[in-house]
Amino acid sequence: MQYIQVTFHFKAIEEYQQDLLIDDLAAIGYNTFDEVEDGFAAFIDFNSYDVDKLNTVTAQLDEELKYHYTIAEIAAENWNEEWEKNFEPLIINNRCYVRATFHKPRPEFEYEIIIDPKMAFGTGHHQTTTMMMQYLLEAGIKEKTVLDMGCGTGILAILAAKLGAVKLVAIDNDDICYQSTLENASLNKIEYLRALCGSKEQIPNLQFDIILANINRNILLDQISNYNEVLSSRGHIYFSGFYESPDLGMITEACEQFGIRYQDHKKIGDWVAAHFIKD
Repeated sequence: MQYIQVTFHFKAIEEYQQDLLIDDLAAIGYNTFDEVEDGFAAFIDFNSYDVDKLNTVTAQLDEELKYHYTIAEIAAENWNEEWEKNFEPLIINNRCYVRATFHKPRPEFEYEIIIDPKMAFGTGHHQTTTMMMQYLLEAGIKEKTVLDMGCGTGILAILAAKLGAVKLVAIDNDDICYQSTLENASLNKIEYLRALCGSKEQIPNLQFDIILANINRNILLDQISNYNEVLSSRGHIYFSGFYESPDLGMITEACEQFGIRYQDHKKIGDWVAAHFIKD
């Protein structure tokens, strides 16, 4: 399979400006991002690439922002080779060790997760995934049922399984993410994770104790009513993929319509993760 790599180069850019651009690119299908010396590279499946959508996103950039970008076709195996050169293991809360298949195990950590992302988003290195993992490590997951929306590599559902969840459903609208979730579940010997390819229409008619949704503000706002339908009373939702202002207030207001109450939030850089409980 072929992919399109769009590499942005900036004369100068604030972190929040780059985060906003990445968020907009993610909303139109770019699912992997890699830092380069003076910017970042964004990757998208060749068949999903749309130059008009890309132009719409770049047209919204600050007029004073000096940048240029290049476009190249890239084979998946070449991208994976580059990823392997740059991927470093990750430690969360000094309890969970995230590594790739080519890293040595670290049995001294309580939990170990093996992730082979291919072209899927979610190795734990992005601030949003890190905060969601922190929340899971702090929460009571044992014997709980868990729904992971926008699952990417499946890393959050896999951690939930290792923490004792008894039922797991992971959903992503990208077939690459769906396949990656299945493969990573197998790598981690998680046999009861149910992965589905699609969006809110794929949410099964079940009751979940915990919902994880690391997507972006607009999708979260669109899907909150769907989450409410399947979230059990006193169930927990953990959201991420958005900013503190104005996003957190908008999401909090939308949740309150369904009796889903804000509890607290975490922040790394400009990114936020938030915890809600249903009345």
